[in-house]
Amino acid sequence: MSADHSSHHNASEEVDVVESIVHQIPVVIPVAGAALIFLLAFIAVSMA
Repeated sequence: MSADHSSHHNASEEVDVVESIVHQIPVVIPVAGAALIFLLAFIAVSMA
């Protein structure tokens, strides 16, 4: 019975990890988009 409890505890830890990543998505996506736009603009200017 203790093995069932530990496997349930591990499953709840995985959910916590996913939830922490989900809360960071609104910050990570705009930062990644800004970096991508900057890199593309730098490539365009250097090729021109």
